[in-house]
Amino acid sequence: MQVLPVINCLDFNCVESELEKFKSFLKEGEWVKIDIADGKFTFHKTWDDPEIWKKLQPNYKLEVHLMVEEPEKFIGPWLGAGAKKLIVHIETLKPETLENILTAAKSAGAEIVLASNPDTPPEKLRPYLNVTDYFQVLAVNPGLAGQKFLPTVLEKIKFLRREAPSAKIEVDGGINLETAKLVKNAGADAVAVASYILDNGDQKKAYEELVEI
Repeated sequence: MQVLPVINCLDFNCVESELEKFKSFLKEGEWVKIDIADGKFTFHKTWDDPEIWKKLQPNYKLEVHLMVEEPEKFIGPWLGAGAKKLIVHIETLKPETLENILTAAKSAGAEIVLASNPDTPPEKLRPYLNVTDYFQVLAVNPGLAGQKFLPTVLEKIKFLRREAPSAKIEVDGGINLETAKLVKNAGADAVAVASYILDNGDQKKAYEELVEI
């Protein structure tokens, strides 16, 4: 199982703290994920400063989850900061917006991942099955880390695996050893994890146990 540790922070001090924790279990060149929430698509607003991230130059590959109403406004700055995967929500997209986002990502050598909220029916994903081969299934409501996994999303994972057999499926939200096994059995390839690893007394062990699933 691919495991992406998540930074979901309200301020820069938190970002620095999480990056320091990563050093205990994450090798250089591995993937990390940053959650960006705008306080509109979500109930809260997170730290969002791609220029500072660019100056930090952490030696990790970067995935950015844009839980925002207007992802097109965030794409350019985060591509400029080195993001190689950008997650955008189908609930926020218009046809012309998606086309522009895909073009910008391709020009920067990055990949667009299409996400959906837990209550978005699987059938809503059908028009996007030929747009990308990378999907994220959000297993909690978009926003704060530490929420409880919603098992109804297992059917969406199965739908994607059935309808897009070669797709990469990442699941984010409420992931622990038990739920990671559930999503893998449903067809997921990767999990994004915040609290289970970062709040664990033995972060290295928590990370490695997830990888071994």
